Amino acid sequence: MTSIDVQDLTKEYGGRRAVDHLTFRVLPGRVTGFLGPNGAGKSTTMRLVLGLDRPTSGSARIGGRAYAGLHEPLRRVGALLDAGAAHGSRTARDHLRALAASNRVPERRVDEVLEEAGLASVARRRVKTYSLGMRQRLGIAAALLGDPPVVLLDEPSNGLDPEGIIWIRELMRGMAREGRTILVSSHLMNETASFADHLVVLGRGRLLADTPMREFIDARVQPRVRVRTTEGAALGDLLARHGIEAVQGEDGRWTALDARVDDIGRLAATANLPILELAAEEATLEQAYLDLTTNETEFAGTPAPTRPQEA
Repeated sequence: MTSIDVQDLTKEYGGRRAVDHLTFRVLPGRVTGFLGPNGAGKSTTMRLVLGLDRPTSGSARIGGRAYAGLHEPLRRVGALLDAGAAHGSRTARDHLRALAASNRVPERRVDEVLEEAGLASVARRRVKTYSLGMRQRLGIAAALLGDPPVVLLDEPSNGLDPEGIIWIRELMRGMAREGRTILVSSHLMNETASFADHLVVLGRGRLLADTPMREFIDARVQPRVRVRTTEGAALGDLLARHGIEAVQGEDGRWTALDARVDDIGRLAATANLPILELAAEEATLEQAYLDLTTNETEFAGTPAPTRPQEA
């Protein structure tokens, strides 16, 4: 089983600790979302896993071995950390051919990943003519070149158009179904919610959460139910009598807090209240993430003061 194992990992730059005694495991067969505010240590951790930086203490191993000890590493681990890594004067195809030759990857694989990334028609153009989204696709193609069992992607949706975002989402989920180990760093909560099965969340270099995504959301955001009826006052009294906290909006719709649709529906039916709307308000990953990381943000802005309007 090829997993990523981070054990008591610490990295200090001068007097600043970017990664602080971090321990977690990324397992195959699922997409693990790697989340945290700017400066939380996500990119540093990925660099440590890939042997691009040396840890102050602790270890990061892939399939039980440090990255530096892997033979033909491109066939073991694929990674996208910087979409600008390809030399601008090379064509996309030549860039991938050089990577393939250095890791004894068959040249036919170059054309396969160019096709998979949607770049076959522009493969002989110089990289400096590529848009950000095209460079991103090339970086993903390079990560897939060795057909590796482990893939690390840092902000893979950056610069992609909607079609590209759907493509990378399906690609990651497909690789997980094949049993690969997928670690994906992202700032896009809604997008992460669409592909991640598991979450590892950092704050100021420390581990804040390591849990299935659904459990992460349910533990931090209370369920709510929207209810609308022609007899709003009677509904409010009914909910209050049963100890259910609820607030009524200006449009007359009630929101029952920490409640379930089945429970509210059963109460309304028993009281013979006509229901016009009854729906769960789905908790989001963004809500749960902000609840956890509010006090862990290193770079936080403040709203600009409201300026009085001139008469």
